[in-house]
Amino acid sequence: MSIQNKLKRLKKHMVHPVTSEVLISQSVIEKEQKTIDHAHYWEKFGATPYFFEDDYCIIRKVEYPLDQMWGRYRFSDVKDAVSRWQDSKETHPLNAKDLDASQLLFFDTETTGLSGGAGNTIFMLGMSQVKEDHVLVHQFFLPGPGSEVALYHYFLNHVKELRNLVTYNGKSFDWPQVKTRHTLIRDYVPSLPEFGHFDLLHGARRLWKESLPAVKLSVVEKEILGVHRIHDTPGYLAPMLYFQYCNEGDPSLLEGVFQHNEWDVLSLITLYTHMSNLVQGKGIRTEREIFETARWYEALNEHERAIAYYNEVLSTGTTLQYQSKKSLAILYKKQKQIDFSVQYWLELIKENNLDEEPAIELSKYYEHVKKDYEKALDFAIQAFAIWKDKKRLTKRKEEQEKQAFVKRIERLEQRINQYS
Repeated sequence: MSIQNKLKRLKKHMVHPVTSEVLISQSVIEKEQKTIDHAHYWEKFGATPYFFEDDYCIIRKVEYPLDQMWGRYRFSDVKDAVSRWQDSKETHPLNAKDLDASQLLFFDTETTGLSGGAGNTIFMLGMSQVKEDHVLVHQFFLPGPGSEVALYHYFLNHVKELRNLVTYNGKSFDWPQVKTRHTLIRDYVPSLPEFGHFDLLHGARRLWKESLPAVKLSVVEKEILGVHRIHDTPGYLAPMLYFQYCNEGDPSLLEGVFQHNEWDVLSLITLYTHMSNLVQGKGIRTEREIFETARWYEALNEHERAIAYYNEVLSTGTTLQYQSKKSLAILYKKQKQIDFSVQYWLELIKENNLDEEPAIELSKYYEHVKKDYEKALDFAIQAFAIWKDKKRLTKRKEEQEKQAFVKRIERLEQRINQYS
């Protein structure tokens, strides 16, 4: 903030003989007289300046029809996904219960670097919103390092009613960066809003880390969403292009950066739609996606929903049936439906002689539930034999596991001798 601006702020608290009508008139004249560099270019590009005192930022808006396809989905499909969440009783990180699709703000930033901290500047804030009859992309651009107050003054006033942010790695990067920059200028701009936050990167890791070479948004777009960018400016070039723009003053250098950011916030709409469909059990899903969705619900302690998806894998899948049976056995045990667990453990022993866990569980069952110590001993010995054929990662862990087997076998032998 310049000395001139600080003096202007102090004037607001001083008695001045000039009438309010004269002050308003002077303000209008000053605004009309303000100009920016390359005004004609920005106007052709669909962007306008926003003035705040002697600073300004660039605002660009683009509209898309709701029925436009973006990859596998129309933009309007997100309304159906959000609507289905209203009837959901399960806890889930993507649950939009009590929200309208228009209250989701799909958000992404472009910065001067990938590291955090005060030395990293956000030079573009991009967002998309689903309106009544269109999708609005809204981009806020920093024309120079000294214009952050104008940028955040406009942005924070614009999103003050924000209900829920949707990002891709925004919890770890984008929003913390906004908070850092806000800290430096918080005396001159509105406060940060309180809001919910869906970070789709976490869901992408859960759903596709086993099936994709990486879970970068560009990979997920292409392999999962069917979004194929043509002549895209890679994100890693954005900082270099911005610095070049700052040195040369040529805004045309940034057209690709604006487009890249625009496509990012549009793809977030499609990605949220697709992820919601997956965890809601809608549309075409792969066996791996159903299985990973079940694991996700299991991690959230939503056992009924997890059991339903694991059973779906058993009825339709082929390669993930063994892992699904193991998970179902544990879940039924937690729900005290131990008979189902025993059924699955017996099947698992027949299907795989390299996994000691089902035999361990059966040994525990026959010892503690059935009090059949001979059967418990048989399964304990079987589990120990399978375990011994495996290679250990560390000697320490190997010794700990070995002692657990030895103690179990010795305890069971003592009980058998005690009751014989």
